[in-house]
Amino acid sequence: MDMDFIPYGKQWIDDDDIDEVVNVLKSDWVTTGPKIKEFEDALCSYIGCRHCVAVNSGTSALDIAVQSLDLPKGSEIITTPFTFVATSNAILYNGLKPVFADICSDTFNIDPISIREKITKDTRAIIYVDYAGQPCDIKAIKDIADEFDLFLIEDACHALGAEYNGRKVGNFADMTVFSFHPVKHITTGEGGAVVTNNRELYDKMLLLRSHGIDKNAHERYGPNASWAYDMKYLGRNYRITDFQAALGISQLKKIDKFIGRRQEIADKYNEAFADVPYITPQSTVSSMKNAWHLYTILLDSGIYRNDFFAKMREKNIGVNLHYIPIYKFTYYKNNFKLNDDEYPVTEDIFNRIITLPLFPLMRDEDVLSVIDATVASIKELSNSGR
Repeated sequence: MDMDFIPYGKQWIDDDDIDEVVNVLKSDWVTTGPKIKEFEDALCSYIGCRHCVAVNSGTSALDIAVQSLDLPKGSEIITTPFTFVATSNAILYNGLKPVFADICSDTFNIDPISIREKITKDTRAIIYVDYAGQPCDIKAIKDIADEFDLFLIEDACHALGAEYNGRKVGNFADMTVFSFHPVKHITTGEGGAVVTNNRELYDKMLLLRSHGIDKNAHERYGPNASWAYDMKYLGRNYRITDFQAALGISQLKKIDKFIGRRQEIADKYNEAFADVPYITPQSTVSSMKNAWHLYTILLDSGIYRNDFFAKMREKNIGVNLHYIPIYKFTYYKNNFKLNDDEYPVTEDIFNRIITLPLFPLMRDEDVLSVIDATVASIKELSNSGR
């Protein structure tokens, strides 16, 4: 009998989560209601930051974060090409230009040295991504931002619960973005949030979440005009629902358990692959707490990534690839002069990387199945000369 398919990621929804959602569905509120502020306050309490704006996706969170900076059209924002397209698309949505820096060969995070090389007179901000759940070299990036007077947005969609020098991610950049997609650390179905310690940016993003509309329009229409509202910015409808927020509140109560299990699985992988030829796991930095959104390995010379991918899928292991570099996509090729050779480290990592299954609901026997399939596939391919 074939083994059940093991996906690379999966949500963990229990009866408590379901009960919380049902309670909201039975209440007077379905969309924008009291659970949203409760969820935002819970996130602030967990992270240790001042302000939070919850929205309907991590992509929406990135968009309003960039929009809130109100940068001159055509300004440049430096970011990594080794991320999901939403990171740089948010730059484009706002009439700005993404500029890609290369990545580090060990952590796959954006390389501060490459950031510095990409700065021009038009650079206004940096968006750095905590790849796979491991924080970037935030001090080095902040030093560059301070030197050149640049805004910082941290794309921590992989990194809720991660820590840098003992402080949770969400306290370092001007704004930090999270995602609550089902494969992430907690889920609201679809959903995201921006956190910040800047009250001005917070107030602006609150309006951008809902069409740019300010319902506190008394100064324009008078104190008795409870019907009044004013559109101050060109916003979109990025509102999250109350029942999604209820799910998020319930999920957040279990995040330490979720991350703890992710760490256990990563430790099992690291131990199992320590002496396996042709495999190099992603490096971790001991001074940081990795939230382990993804577990990736590099395949060394002699093993072709696409062949390994096919072998693992034949064994019902849902390996995946994170990510195709953004500069390879047709839209970016057609609209920007991007040369793959400018990003030698990204190119090397992309050609060798594989994501193995990692999610808290995995059983120990599932982890062992992934390990066995990985070792077997390596043996098969090395013996075949592929």
